[in-house]
Amino acid sequence: MVGEATMFGMSYMHLTAAIVVPATLLASWIDYKDRKVPNWLNAALALAGLAAQTAFFGWHGLAMGAAGLLVGFAVLIVPWAMHGMGAGDVKLMAAIGAWFGPWMCLIAFVVGALVGGVIAVVMIASQKKWAFARSNMQTIMAKVSRWDTAFGEYGSARSFGSTSSLLPYGIPLTIGSWIVLGATLCGVWRV
Repeated sequence: MVGEATMFGMSYMHLTAAIVVPATLLASWIDYKDRKVPNWLNAALALAGLAAQTAFFGWHGLAMGAAGLLVGFAVLIVPWAMHGMGAGDVKLMAAIGAWFGPWMCLIAFVVGALVGGVIAVVMIASQKKWAFARSNMQTIMAKVSRWDTAFGEYGSARSFGSTSSLLPYGIPLTIGSWIVLGATLCGVWRV
């Protein structure tokens, strides 16, 4: 993807920022409030990304958008299948990938995962739930160590109940995406 491509006087990356930033802000707010990201928002964001990729870059853009969508889906489908997060988070990352393409999506995921880790530690520390966190981590390690429990409800995010505060994962995914988008717009790296 060439970041300098323009249409109607607007670069692709500026259009991406104009659409992705408010859409992911809305997704994060809804995820925080309702603990889910709505399908209509994810679908609209993904379809708009594929359309924009195609309008700016033709068939190559459509292929890059589709590849980004698949990468966004792939990086979170296993944690979802293991009951570690909601399906809306998976679809949100896929929708972001439709705009970002595969490489930028992968980097946004990694940055978002790091941000999510920091947020989780801050939440644990501020609520003084270190003992619960250690116990929950032991449960998760036991869960993933056996095939028959890895994809079951045992050790799922929701099963921890009051021993943990669920992190609406749309928030760190959004922050990670904004960091990568900002770095791209500022020329820190090229996509």
